[in-house]
Amino acid sequence: MKIAYFDCIVGASGDMILGALVDAGLPEDTLIRLPDRLHMPELKLRVQRVVKGSINATKVDVLVGADVPERRLAEIEAILDGSELQAHIQTKARGIFRRLAEVEAGIHGMPVEQVHLHELGGVDTVADVVGALVGLDALGIERVYVSPLPLGRGMIESAHGALPQPAPATLALLQGVPVMGSDLPYELVTPTGAAILTAIASGFGPIPPMTLSAVGYGAGGYDLPIPNVLRLLVGEQASAGAETVETLVLLETNIDDSNPEIYDYVVERLLAAGALDVFLAPIQMKKNRPATMLSVLCHPAEADALTAILYAETSTLGVRRLMLERRCVERSIETVQTSYGPLRVKVARLSTGQVKAAPEYEDCRRAAEVSKAPLREVYRAAEIAIASLIAPGNIP
Repeated sequence: MKIAYFDCIVGASGDMILGALVDAGLPEDTLIRLPDRLHMPELKLRVQRVVKGSINATKVDVLVGADVPERRLAEIEAILDGSELQAHIQTKARGIFRRLAEVEAGIHGMPVEQVHLHELGGVDTVADVVGALVGLDALGIERVYVSPLPLGRGMIESAHGALPQPAPATLALLQGVPVMGSDLPYELVTPTGAAILTAIASGFGPIPPMTLSAVGYGAGGYDLPIPNVLRLLVGEQASAGAETVETLVLLETNIDDSNPEIYDYVVERLLAAGALDVFLAPIQMKKNRPATMLSVLCHPAEADALTAILYAETSTLGVRRLMLERRCVERSIETVQTSYGPLRVKVARLSTGQVKAAPEYEDCRRAAEVSKAPLREVYRAAEIAIASLIAPGNIP
């Protein structure tokens, strides 16, 4: 699996993310042609090499005309719908812009439909968000990790006047994300940078185990006492029992007034929408009411969409959201041959050298239905085949 790690040495912004992607191997032409794919002739991107401190880096500038209007969410969604972007990139970008709009609307006390601030409607923000998603897709990166984010102090000028740093929108977007303070009196993490990184990240923390293949440096605009760069590490996820560490979100809600028949449908919808796991637990609530606790485990990028499903499909009026760390060992799906046909098995490699394996239930069930043999006999045949599979030297 190809993974990437954004090392936010002095923070992150949209243009720094684009620069890091180009510096790590993204062809410049992929970004230069972006305005044509978006049908936005008022937009141009310029890529140049610069030096920040003593580090060579790539600087991406978004160039727009002076009279370009700011756009509301519906107008941005129309641009995405009419673009030549792939469907999954359109969907991801739409989610990022909606989250930005909801955050800005909450801060300034206005309906989402009326938000047309620079942070949402600026042409440069459209280029940053879409360019980041297109770049990750073009590089074939399947999973992204991010370092803790440094936050500066002081004041910043905005469309609403002077605001304390970090900007309120940035802090709202970074809830549940590890951050740390910095003495630098600059805006180190912009709302756009925060929106992109929190949407694409599978986890926040140290550099994950990988075989490093590329390093890129994206330049920021400020000249700081230290190199103002965002570092991107790209590589193949390490194997041989390497442990993956990722930040996940646990959504929980207690329900005591729903028809239990709905849970099967709700669970299916949640899993189809990206939940990693969904589970139900019997609990007892106030007034001694029997109830069900519905829990959903997911990546941070899917949390908002899954919360919306909980509100739409159940009677709940509130959902708890907890950030947690998950550690899991490398696993793969292998196929073993049995007298009941080929069966898939899940194989996990531990750092101690041990190998754990178990048959896939769905395969065993189908084989039992076709052969009319007891399911336990199919399982036994699979386990015998597994013993041969995990013998020393048989698993790469």
